[in-house]
Parts: sequence; C-alpha cells; structure tokens
Amino acid sequence: MKSPYPSIRLLLGLLVALASLPAASSARNKAPVPVLTEQGKALEKEYAGQLDAMCKEISAALPEIDAQKKAAFEDARAELGELKAPREDDAEAVHRAYYTAKPLAEAKALDNARPLIADAKALLTSDILDSKLMKVAILRHGTPAGLAEFAQQSDTHKALLDKLFADEALMKRILMSGGANGGEYGEAMQVYHAILEASELARKPGILQRLALGTALHQPWLDENNKGSVNGIVFTDHSNPDGQVARYLHYEQAYLAEELDPQFKDFNAWECRFITNDPYTNKELTWVRSMLRQFRPDHITNPDQKWRYTRVVKSDLPYCSTRHDDSLGLPQQQALALGGICGRRAFFGRFVARAFGIPSRRSTQTGHAAMNRWTPDGWVVNFGAWWSMNWCGPQGGQDFYLDSQAREHEEAYTQVLRAQWIGDALGQEDVSLRHYGQGGGFWDGLAFYMKRAVVEDANLEQAAADAELAALSAEEARLLGESDKVLGDGEIKEIEIAEEDKKIVVAKDGTITVPAVACTGPRNNTEKVAFLKSWENGMQIHYQRLGVRPELLKYTVDAPAAGKYELTLNVSTVSKPAPVIARLNRRTLVNKTLPYTKGSWQRTEPEIIELREGRNTIQLTFRAPNRGVSIKEFQLKPVK
Repeated sequence: MKSPYPSIRLLLGLLVALASLPAASSARNKAPVPVLTEQGKALEKEYAGQLDAMCKEISAALPEIDAQKKAAFEDARAELGELKAPREDDAEAVHRAYYTAKPLAEAKALDNARPLIADAKALLTSDILDSKLMKVAILRHGTPAGLAEFAQQSDTHKALLDKLFADEALMKRILMSGGANGGEYGEAMQVYHAILEASELARKPGILQRLALGTALHQPWLDENNKGSVNGIVFTDHSNPDGQVARYLHYEQAYLAEELDPQFKDFNAWECRFITNDPYTNKELTWVRSMLRQFRPDHITNPDQKWRYTRVVKSDLPYCSTRHDDSLGLPQQQALALGGICGRRAFFGRFVARAFGIPSRRSTQTGHAAMNRWTPDGWVVNFGAWWSMNWCGPQGGQDFYLDSQAREHEEAYTQVLRAQWIGDALGQEDVSLRHYGQGGGFWDGLAFYMKRAVVEDANLEQAAADAELAALSAEEARLLGESDKVLGDGEIKEIEIAEEDKKIVVAKDGTITVPAVACTGPRNNTEKVAFLKSWENGMQIHYQRLGVRPELLKYTVDAPAAGKYELTLNVSTVSKPAPVIARLNRRTLVNKTLPYTKGSWQRTEPEIIELREGRNTIQLTFRAPNRGVSIKEFQLKPVK
C-alpha cells in the first residue's frame, strides 16, 4: 500500500521549516497531531510493537537482490530525476532538449527495471507473506498513533480495527481499492459497517457491496466526527452533505430503479469511490437524472462514451462569468441556468457523470479546472489538457492515469502492491505522487516501473500515443482546453422519424395536439434544431443554444372550425427568460416568455389566438441569442 506520509526524517525537517514561518502559515500547513489518552498511548505502543515485529520478520524472509542490477536501476532513476522541466518562458531549444531527453531516460529506467522484475517474480507472485504485509501497509498508512486515536474511543471502536486485522480477505479488498483516505481505517470501518447495517443488499457480494466499501474508503469520516485529512492516495472533494449512509442508500435506490448507467453494475470498489464522493445533495442528484431524461435525452444514450452525460456542459452550460441566484433553485440548478467559467463547468460535468453512476474525479491545471472520468476504454480528461498537465490534491494526473491503467490487470497489480508493501515493511520512502516516478526507495520505485511495464506490454500502440501527449508543451496542451467554439455538438446526423410520432390528433372537444416533430420544416436535424427520441415515448425537438443561424419551425394545422383557440406549448427549459415568437398565417405575431421549468415538462400559460377553418400555418422561433429549449408538442384548444 502506498503511504501518503513522508519518512519521519523528512517530516521532522518539514516541521522545523514550518516553525520558522508565521503562525498563520504554520497552522495552515501542519497535519493534525493525534490526541491520545493514557489508554491511547498504550494502544499506540501496542500497534508500534506489532509493526516493528512484523517488519523484522518480513525483512528476514526477503531474498537477496542482485547488487549490479539494482545499482543500474537506481542510477537510471537518478539520471531521470536530474532532468528539470523547463519553465514556460524558457527558450524553445530548452523545451526541445528536455522533451527529447525525458522519454529516453524513462525508457532506460524501465529497461533496467525489467531484469529486477523478472528476478522478483517468484517473491511477488506468492501470497505467503500477505497477512503480515497487509497489516504492515495499514499500520504504516494509518500510523500507530492515528489508529490508536480511533481505538481509544471505546471497546466498540477498537473491535472494529481488531476485526479488520483478523480478516485477510477484507484487508486485501481494502488495499486493492486504494486504502482508506487519509489513513482513517477505523473511521472507514465504522462507515462500512453502518452501511451494512442499513442495507441487507450491501451485505451480499456484488456491486452494492463494492459501492458500500468504496463509499466508506473514500469518505471515512462521519458527520459528527469532523476528523481526517485529504492526504491520502486519492483526494476527496468534500464530505457529502447528506452523510455516507444516506448517500449509499440513494445510489442503491437509483440502481434498483434502473436510473443508473448500465455499466454501473460492473464497477469495482476502487471505481465506486469516485461515484458517491460528491459535495452536492441527493436531491440534486435525483434532479439532474430527471432533468437530462426530459431536457436532453440524447446525452444519456450518446455512443461517444467520453461525452455521455457530460456533453450537456458543452451544449447547455455557457462559458461566462459565474453568478449565483437563489431564486433559480438548488446550486446545480443555478449552475445550469446561469453558466460559468471553467470551474463551474467542470464541477457540473463531474456531478452529472456521478449522478448516473459513472466514476469521475476533479482535475486541477494551472489557471484552469477540468475533470476526469471513466470510459470503457479507460479514464479520460474532459474540459482540459492531458494528464501530464493536471493534478488532484497530492496526486498528479499522470500518476493517477498510470495507476488506473495498471489496475485493469488484476493479477499483475497484486504484484505491484506486494512490492509497495515490502517497501513499507523496510521503512522506505514512497515514489512521489505529484512528480511522476520521482523519488522513493527501491521497492516502491520498482513497483512504479512494474506498472509502467504491465501497461506498456499490454498495449504498445496506446503507450506510444500517451508518450506523445505527455510531451506536449503547455501552449500545445491548452489547445485541448475548453471553449464553445471547440466544444460544439459535433457532426449533424440524420434521424428517422416515424409517421406515428408526427401524427396530429384532434380530440372530440376539438383540441388539436401537434407533436413538435410534425413540422414541415426543417424535416431533420440542423445546426440549430435537433430531433430527439424522448426518454419515455415519442419524440421531441430541441432548439439548441449553440449554432449561429436562427431557425423557423414551420407547421401546417387543419382546424375543424374557425374561432378562438388557446395555444399552449409543452416545454422543458433550464434557464430564464426564454422568449418564443409565434407567427400565425403570416399575419399575427405572438410573443411569449416560456416558464423556467428546471428541466421538467411543463405546459405554458394559454395564449388566445384565432384560427380559420381548414388549413393554418404556424411558425415558431426563438430570439437570438437563446438558451436551449425542448418542445414535446403544442396544443390548440377551442375557446367556448
């Protein structure tokens, strides 16, 4: 298990440095120190004794490492570490020299790692030391003091840790899933068992049990216990406002109601930790699933997995200054209604992906906010540059990307973890999470290159493509960033519209219902008008925010009798105001403002118009610039 904490020596050096800074700066950067009672100090001593004894046993059981091979590997790593990334304002020749030397140095380090990987294969494929190695990994990560702080609270608290250390299968599942965030293993066990107590389904092997574990590991602290840190191997956004158990139950209900992505059922616990971890409410999660089904159902079925669900940011959340207006509803309803700069767009994209059960993760870049998400072809970046240009908390983007790729090979990844655990047992430093492959002791360094080897061997073509992207300059990388110009709705595809969906119906009372897709023009998708299959039945038209040229929706309606009619439209909007212009028989103009429906279907207030018997023409359009509007149908009801 890769520990987020530096060695004691480095930590002491850091604390000395911090002591020389102003008090405010020191308080901001110091990690919380566990407060131990006398019982807690005794427990700390007990855990530290167990750790020391197991480390000695593991060390004695390890085979000798070929000194020559080890020296060649360490020399190659040192050579790579001496390369310094150029600054943006450095000369072009400096950039060119660095990006030429770096892949050569990385290849040399990997080449020198391979003989050591082969020599260690017998050791790393055996589970004979797993019991001790896993306990050591948890004790290193959680620290004896941190675990004692939890255990001292009550016999029940200590029993949770005892139960964890006695369950090898659970320890392996936890460590395979990235460990407890912030090293809070006691708190994670507390949350996990609380979820199991609340849900019978979570107690059975399957996706819901994996979801329960992922939720507990990524958000280990309870609402009433505001303790923990964000210094784990992964980064938590915030503890969610509804609590961990309620958040799990929300997703259990959504899964049983078949509201989540079909791929949700196949996620492992590590992937699940990036689903439930969101700072927005369960109410907002429910709303966004309903909104997208009604307002933009095409984004739910988008065959481009990179943009499934998240394309709504590109199509309907404009890039503009970030504002707030509580009258528009919940925070994420405001986000969609008002738009915002990169941060708000990335937050909404992450939020909507997670709402449908797709793992997603925040991503920070210099002067920019992006997001990462899972796809069947691997994790990708939305709204920003490639992995080498971003980070998340203590972890760099490239480190996360490599780890996600290596995890696709479970047997090999187990060997990677064993190498990391051996490094923990020997008290060696970890490879830097932020600086890709830099630093760290021999065993964690070897584990890093084991991941490099398994990923490269699995797909040479992908590895070569990734290397090219990693070598992009900062300016080149920015071209992958966001703008409405770059991120439009893509190619215009034709859609088949069944005659049944275009059928105009006249009821017995003379009410005429006209499907939105029954227009005589346009007859298919344009830059501005999208003909969409509705989520439940029939079809709808979406008049898009993007697109330069306004479009007329033209209809021909046969009225059974002349007279006054009430005109209403069944619409879905996500912003206000939304003015629509109706032109009747080329004479009468009707201006109307559509209601702000927060994405649900809602019928407009009636507008009295006059129709002649027989054929009538009706044209609809929206003032430019407009926000997106979905139209299901409109009705013409005789006024009696």
